[in-house]
Amino acid sequence: MSEEKLMSKKKPAFPITKKLDGYLDRYNRKIEIPIFYDDLLRFSGSVVVYDNDGIDTLWVRVYYSDFDREEIDLSLKKVYSILHSDGSNRILDYLNVDAVDFCTFGNSKPFRIKIRNILNDNYTYFYVKKTDASRVYGLELEHMLSPYNLNFLVYKDTLIEEHIAGIPGDVFIKDMLPKCSKPEKAQLAKEFVKFNERCMIRLLGDMRSYNYVIVPVHDFDHVVYRIRAIDFDQQCFEGKFKVYLPQFFKENLNMVELVGKKLQEYSVDQYKIEERSIVAKRIISSGNRIKRLINCVKTDRISLPENVERLRNELHDFTMDLEFKKCNTMGQILFTALEFVKRNYQDVSMKEIIEKKF
Repeated sequence: MSEEKLMSKKKPAFPITKKLDGYLDRYNRKIEIPIFYDDLLRFSGSVVVYDNDGIDTLWVRVYYSDFDREEIDLSLKKVYSILHSDGSNRILDYLNVDAVDFCTFGNSKPFRIKIRNILNDNYTYFYVKKTDASRVYGLELEHMLSPYNLNFLVYKDTLIEEHIAGIPGDVFIKDMLPKCSKPEKAQLAKEFVKFNERCMIRLLGDMRSYNYVIVPVHDFDHVVYRIRAIDFDQQCFEGKFKVYLPQFFKENLNMVELVGKKLQEYSVDQYKIEERSIVAKRIISSGNRIKRLINCVKTDRISLPENVERLRNELHDFTMDLEFKKCNTMGQILFTALEFVKRNYQDVSMKEIIEKKF
């Protein structure tokens, strides 16, 4: 299936509702910051950023007038302190803004900020984006339902996200996957099955290879690979169910073929059940926090009516759960999907889940 047919050409940004704003305030995601996304758009010029092979990265390095640069640098260092430290000014003298990069590719058009500690030359990144409710829901769901915690801040129309370290999926597949050993390829196949399942359960779409990273973790005498999503723009937006399954994107074909070569069908089902069970446990252990988030998203408008209608019908056909037919919003579909997973974890045996293929 071609990308044009699978994905909508443009996803609109959705505003933060009063209800979601209250949720963010309650859980310390809403914090006043000294700079807005629009402030960074005041750059005077830019130069193209190339990778080590001389290929255009689709990022441009922007520069500002001397007057603006001083103010912007100070504000960005303060944002770093709020995001990664106690928010005080004590560390500002030891920080330097090495680069401000702008990406015109994709929906969010983010700024990538490189901050360096001048005492030891260690550096890190964070991102400045326009606030989008669906992206915020995606970040919160990743924080609660994935193995990874996320640090982000929202203030009015500006979203600050921490950098997620790892090897971009497309780079890994092209340059590193062919060099992996047989055991490493088998472990990567397992991780892709679990990642595929996790995205489907929480309705995170558009996980093409450049929207996730591969994270190598050294464990005793071998390397274990993990897969992490890095782009949350397509949380609960598309109407096509396949968009929420990374296996259907042509950019992931090598990973899908790896699963076919390295894993037997029963193993694939086993790993799906493992991931479903883990997500169900996280839903239960998240308690009131995820309940409050779901209460926000159930009444929010984060998609188009035609997308809601199509997805609820496709999920009903896939699960045969009549509750999907009653859904009128993407949030209600998400709630029903999570409840379906939780209910199956609590009430259905492994054999029955395998037979249902969900």
